[in-house]
Amino acid sequence: MDFLVLSPVVLGVLFLVAVLAGFIDSIAGGGGLLTVPALLAAGLSPAQALGTNKLQSVGGSLSASLYFVRRKAVNLNEQKLPIACTFVGAVIGTLLVQRLNVDFLRQLLPVLIIGIGLYFLLSPKVGELDGQRRLSAWPFALIAGCGVGFYDGFFGPGAGSFYALAYVMLCGFNLAKSTAHAKVLNFTSNVASLIFFVLGGKVVWLVGLVMLIGQFIGARLGATLVLSKGQSLIRPMIIVVSLVMSIKLIYDNHGTEIQQWLAQLV
Repeated sequence: MDFLVLSPVVLGVLFLVAVLAGFIDSIAGGGGLLTVPALLAAGLSPAQALGTNKLQSVGGSLSASLYFVRRKAVNLNEQKLPIACTFVGAVIGTLLVQRLNVDFLRQLLPVLIIGIGLYFLLSPKVGELDGQRRLSAWPFALIAGCGVGFYDGFFGPGAGSFYALAYVMLCGFNLAKSTAHAKVLNFTSNVASLIFFVLGGKVVWLVGLVMLIGQFIGARLGATLVLSKGQSLIRPMIIVVSLVMSIKLIYDNHGTEIQQWLAQLV
C-alpha cells in the first residue's frame, strides 16, 4: 500500500481528482463523492481514506472561505455564533460516530439529498434575491451550526448543501451568499473532525497534503464563479450533484440487490 500511495503517478491522479472535487464542492458540495473512492482505489483503508479526506477537504473549504471573506461576501464577526456552534456540533458528531451504528442514517440520506435537489428544481426563484430572515441568531446557530455540524462530524456527505439550504430558508440569504457562508461553516466542521482523525492516527499525510493543494486550487476557481455567476450556476449544480450523490448512495446501500435485479432482467 505504501508503494501505491507514494507513487508519483498515483499522487498526480489524486491531485487532479482533488482539484475537480474542490471546484465542485465550492459551488454545490459533494466533492467527497470523488475523493473518498479515489483514496480507497489508491490503497488506503476505509479509516485512512476518511481521515485523509478530511485533511484534503480542509484545503478546499479554507480556500473558498478565504476568498469569500476577502471579497466581503462573508462577515466573520456576524458568524461567530454559528461558527462556534458548528465546531461543537461536529466534535460531538465525530465522537458519537465511533460508538454508534450509522446504518439508519445511511439509508435515510438519499431521501434527504433527493429532497434538496427537488426543492431547487421545483423552486426556480428560490435564493434569487435576499428574502426575509425567519430565525434570529441563536436558533439559527443551534439548527444550522450544531445540527448540521453534528451531521458533518457524524456522517458528512452533502453537508455543504445542508448548510447552504439553511442559510437560504432560515436566514433569507440569496443562493450565492448562502453558498459563501456555507463554506465557512463547512471549514469549521472539517477542522473539528480532522482533529480526531489526526489524534487517532488515521491520516496519511503525504497523500492528504498533495490533495489539499489540489483542493485549494480547485476551490478557488469554483469560488470565483459563485460570486460572478451566482444562482445561474449554483442552482443547476446543486440539482445535478444531488442527483448523482443520491444514485451513488442508493447503489452503495443496495448494490447487490440492484445487480441481482439487473441480472434477472437480462
